[in-house]
Amino acid sequence: MILNQNNEYAAVLDACVLAPMPLCDTLLRLAEDPAFYRPLWSEEILREVGDVIERKLGYTREQRDRRLAAMTKAFPEALVQIPAKLDSFCCPDEKDRHVLAAAVRGQANAIVTRNTKHFPQDCIEEYGLLCQTPDDFLIHQFYLNPPLVVDKMDQQAAVRQKTRGDLIQSLQKVTPQFADLVRKYSI
Repeated sequence: MILNQNNEYAAVLDACVLAPMPLCDTLLRLAEDPAFYRPLWSEEILREVGDVIERKLGYTREQRDRRLAAMTKAFPEALVQIPAKLDSFCCPDEKDRHVLAAAVRGQANAIVTRNTKHFPQDCIEEYGLLCQTPDDFLIHQFYLNPPLVVDKMDQQAAVRQKTRGDLIQSLQKVTPQFADLVRKYSI
């Protein structure tokens, strides 16, 4: 299966899936040509990513800025402008309205988040959106083209001077089913 370089399937990547580096790198590699999907985010999502990686993960301000700049340079079309007024977007956690707004404005098909309870079906169904964990999202991408997913993961591991097994291990905690699937495929 050859993937379309102009893939129309789009997913908003929430800050909680963009902050952990191995997960972010895997998700974004799958969005590079040949792309499985188009990534989307907003300035607010990027601000949250920056705050998490600097304050919670211990990155320096320079590392934070370099990482966010690399993401926006690699995917300039990912940035979605959201409205200043978010009252029309209903979420159990009001702090996540901006994520739903980015999905709607970006005409996304899915929101990829570890906080699925913040986007219950009754809040997103009117927009035709799915809410998926990174595990579920990556499993779906895997089944579209297993050899290509594994190839992209091998490239990711090589850049880090690691093995595929090392990468799978680093993804095990946040995407256990996907990690197991790739591990079994690799045998």
